[in-house]
Amino acid sequence: MVLSKEELIGALKHEVRVLVHLIGKLDKAHLDYRPTPKQRSVRELLQYLSIMGPTLVTVFQTGAFNTDTFKTIWTPAEEAAKAMTFEETVAKIEKQGDDYGRLLSEWTDADFRAEVDMFGRKSSKGALIVNLVLGGRAAYRTKLFCYLKSCGREELSTMNLWAGTDAPMATA
Repeated sequence: MVLSKEELIGALKHEVRVLVHLIGKLDKAHLDYRPTPKQRSVRELLQYLSIMGPTLVTVFQTGAFNTDTFKTIWTPAEEAAKAMTFEETVAKIEKQGDDYGRLLSEWTDADFRAEVDMFGRKSSKGALIVNLVLGGRAAYRTKLFCYLKSCGREELSTMNLWAGTDAPMATA
């Protein structure tokens, strides 16, 4: 494996921390903002992010992404997310760092190398976690960052997006 289990969990925790930082920049008046009618609103994006990573890891643990796992794992999580308030959504996202540690702590190297059939394509569980969960988190937090910028948060910078911190103030 390219990453150790500890490095993977650390990277996932970093994604959670950066996302929580970006959520802190959000004006609640913009929760229903969507760039175009068919794109997710800020609220819908956060609801999705409240389940996406940990739910996919849970699905991968089963060894298959099929109709059964979709009905028994994904759909209930998605329905619960849609029913959450903004505050509940944020609280769920905030605890995801611990969720990743709990979900992955017992995985062995063999577990990460085990294959899963997803969308008719076989891949190792580890590759799916890196590509879909870790990569997906980075992509979706970038989407939130772009939404924030579109809503007028022009002061946000690369430091906010990648480090989850405010850029130092320029001095004269």
